[in-house]
Amino acid sequence: MGKAPRNLLEGVATFAAGLALRLFTEGVETPVVTLTKVGVVLMCVGGALVATGLFQAVRGPRAVNDR
Repeated sequence: MGKAPRNLLEGVATFAAGLALRLFTEGVETPVVTLTKVGVVLMCVGGALVATGLFQAVRGPRAVNDR
């Protein structure tokens, strides 16, 4: 699997996990951080991975300069 499809897949999975945490852990108490905030962070990371994967897919394979 190339970089672009892998980044897209990881981004969608990370975004989905973050969305699940954001939606379903509203009343859960943890000692250090709130799970809803962790969900928002995961959604941001997933969105960045999806954007990177889309950029890599549009740009195509990089040309390598032989020296």
